[in-house]
Amino acid sequence: MPLAHINNRSVLLAPSILSADFARLGEQAYHAEQAGADWIQVDVMDGMFVPNITIGPPVVAALRQSISITLDCHLMIAQPERYVKSFIDAGADHITIHAEATTHLHRTIQHIKELGVTAGVALNPATPLSTLEEILSYIDLVLIMGVNPGFGGQTYIPTMTAKITRLRQMLDQHNLSHVHLQVDGGIKAENIRDVTQAGANNLVIGSAIYNDTQTVAESIEQLRRALA
Repeated sequence: MPLAHINNRSVLLAPSILSADFARLGEQAYHAEQAGADWIQVDVMDGMFVPNITIGPPVVAALRQSISITLDCHLMIAQPERYVKSFIDAGADHITIHAEATTHLHRTIQHIKELGVTAGVALNPATPLSTLEEILSYIDLVLIMGVNPGFGGQTYIPTMTAKITRLRQMLDQHNLSHVHLQVDGGIKAENIRDVTQAGANNLVIGSAIYNDTQTVAESIEQLRRALA
């Protein structure tokens, strides 16, 4: 399945259910879709690669019944190759794995694509872009972490903006403008334009969408207005 085309409306918004009410997960994912979200991202954590534990394939399978938009599984787990097929079988449309989490990155990316979905590589804040040199032409998405992964609600690391700019330049130089440049962590209305002007075109947003001060629809509308 090809990734959704980037249109002229704006960048893609991918609400992260990490910040949603887990007692109403399907409902909250559906509300995001109805409000105009482009993707839904599922943050999968194992307590080893990151210091938190979240959800597994059964929850992804349940979410698949609630939404029709792209279901993006971000595997923040050690040796993600062990579970790739399970998440795809559960209904994931896209799988992102961390370069830092697997010894055989190319093999795992190849396996994801052989199973019929798109593949991405995530980089932690301290991981250099040079890590991507040998894999860039094989992937559909690069995820730049704007925070150290593991918990929602963190503050965006300002130096990641320059990293996003360098990655956009790298993609353009290799004629890979079709590859999504996704950013995850600390994005809100106050900094969303800085991140997109640096070159991001796919934004994962958690607490700025799922919060106690606005409805999901109001939060998404605020973010769209900030991008206009």
